[in-house]
Amino acid sequence: MNRIDEDIKNSAFSNLYLLYGQEDYLRVFYRDKLKHALLTEEDQMNYAYFEGKELQVGEVQSIANTMPFFSEHRVVIVENSGLLKTQSDMSEFIATMPDTTILIFVEAEIDKRSKLYKAIQKQGVVVECNGLQENDLKRWVYVILKKNEKKMTEANIMYLIEKVGADMNNLLNELDKLIAYAEKEEIITKEMIDDICVAQVEGKIFQMIDAISTKNQEQAMYLYHDLLALREKPMSVLFLLVRHFNILLQVKEMVRLGTPNGQIASTCGVPPFAVKKYIAQSKNFKTSHIKKCIESCMDVEYNIKTGLLLDQIGVELLLVSFSSIT
Repeated sequence: MNRIDEDIKNSAFSNLYLLYGQEDYLRVFYRDKLKHALLTEEDQMNYAYFEGKELQVGEVQSIANTMPFFSEHRVVIVENSGLLKTQSDMSEFIATMPDTTILIFVEAEIDKRSKLYKAIQKQGVVVECNGLQENDLKRWVYVILKKNEKKMTEANIMYLIEKVGADMNNLLNELDKLIAYAEKEEIITKEMIDDICVAQVEGKIFQMIDAISTKNQEQAMYLYHDLLALREKPMSVLFLLVRHFNILLQVKEMVRLGTPNGQIASTCGVPPFAVKKYIAQSKNFKTSHIKKCIESCMDVEYNIKTGLLLDQIGVELLLVSFSSIT
């Protein structure tokens, strides 16, 4: 992301960019930042946008091959195309593309083994958008608050992030709600956060795993029924439990191997700021305990899908069984 800022600052652009990763806000933010730096709002003749897996590669190539009209650049954006997860002739095309064309790929998921990814990596700029580090995320929240003449303590900023999650679009929505709710009050308090902000489902799963680690059945069951009250389906809760335990298993192994936190975040698909929380939680479980929990989840899923258990009761029995695993 720093590379894009530098390119814009110096007006020295690559003609190939790939913005990828799970943080929607950052992908869109840097996509638009590049577009606005390259073209004026009025210049639609030199701009083309393609989205979705049904796009025609030939049409993209044809427009990308066209020289700009009374402009230094032609900007072509290709978003959510899946081209970096499949084989296509785009990897050969970009080697012959005019220098006047700036081709920007924006994808949530990619395959780094694909020819197109390797070609872009060799010839252009690849930017991973998987969320901000903890300090950067807190600074981003602070800037939004300052623009709206509001303040929040650092502890309450972290409380907000932990409550609603690190997804920046969702966090921005919750900040907008808080700013409106505070009205003329300059300081946004923890009580305001609790009054107006909706807790993220994954945050409750995190709390549920904490309860499981201390064999607190009552708390785990309370959190489960709270999720059901929020209209979460039992099978969705089961899926999130399996996902969380799998992340803990990966984190535990990578910590043992001395893997840097940034690599842990990227490999496990979790926000960088949350890695320390996962590491701390993983220490409450033996590896064998985590594996048994995953096996129990899979057994319950099988019994639900084969009609041996009702989904709600199945997950309840699962939470009870976690306290007996040693």
